[in-house]
Amino acid sequence: MPEFLASGVELGFSGSSAPSTRCTSDHFQKSRVEVMDDKPGPGPLSETSEFLFSFGVIADIQYADLEDGYNFQGNRRRYYRHSLLHLQGAIEHWNTEGSPPRCVLQLGDIIDGYNAQYKASEKSLELVMNTFQMLKVPVHHTWGNHEFYNFSRNYLTNSKLNTKFLEDQIVHHPETVPSENYYAYHFVPFPQFRFILLDAYDLSVLGVDQSSAKYQQCLKILKGHNPNSELNSPQGLSEPQFVQFNGGFSQEQLNWLNEVLTFSDTNQEKVVIVSGPRLFLRPLLLCPVGSGPTQIRFTLCEWGTREQFPAAKGALGKVGSSSQSQWAPPTK
Repeated sequence: MPEFLASGVELGFSGSSAPSTRCTSDHFQKSRVEVMDDKPGPGPLSETSEFLFSFGVIADIQYADLEDGYNFQGNRRRYYRHSLLHLQGAIEHWNTEGSPPRCVLQLGDIIDGYNAQYKASEKSLELVMNTFQMLKVPVHHTWGNHEFYNFSRNYLTNSKLNTKFLEDQIVHHPETVPSENYYAYHFVPFPQFRFILLDAYDLSVLGVDQSSAKYQQCLKILKGHNPNSELNSPQGLSEPQFVQFNGGFSQEQLNWLNEVLTFSDTNQEKVVIVSGPRLFLRPLLLCPVGSGPTQIRFTLCEWGTREQFPAAKGALGKVGSSSQSQWAPPTK
């Protein structure tokens, strides 16, 4: 298979403290995240915590009807056809859980970019989406670079990969309604827990008409930080996230995120922020720490400098100009 996420994580909350976590792995190459309410006691998390709910996570399915191959760097084997079997196994596992997950997060790169080369994009997507129909709980889809290798943004907006219909509507708070200019929304799988899905390719040269003003704007941003003739190469860059297969958040989307976080902080909600395509790079957990400011820790893979990204600022956790960003090498 390609780069499936292969760990399970248990989260425990103890009053105002940060969550405790425990990770496990299994052969289905999926993740089940259990959210626990920590109870006072001397024992370990599993003995002192009350189970609240769980949700499933799967990433980088990258299905294609092809023989095995390798990633862009040539150092990791990819099992294109076999990935569908792992998806089926994960779905079977979630469906038979004694306490089923509230939802599943599909973090992007659902089919591989090679499908476009063989004109098999729609056929491969239909096959994977038909497999997801076996799932008994809602699935939320995010978009990664491989979605844009296969389809335009307009196509994705009108496809089954757009799960915006599952969004939560906050009454009397129109500022928390996302714009149609980007693919993002929020929902509540369990009381006092809000999940926010972000569009990591809001600013990108992928999936947009090359004659459009937005494409020219994004290309200017990219070339302003990456002078390489091969724009997918981070070689020699002081900011290696500025490569063609990455993208970034527009200020409009960040302003909307700020409004949703403000609402959640005001209402003492815990927030999980997810932005495809890779769980270990992009999903972010937001939790109150004492009476101080809410903290957001970013792994900087999207376009942008540390100064431009959302970060903790003030007790409401608004999007500010300072950052706790950390950089991780981009992967294609």
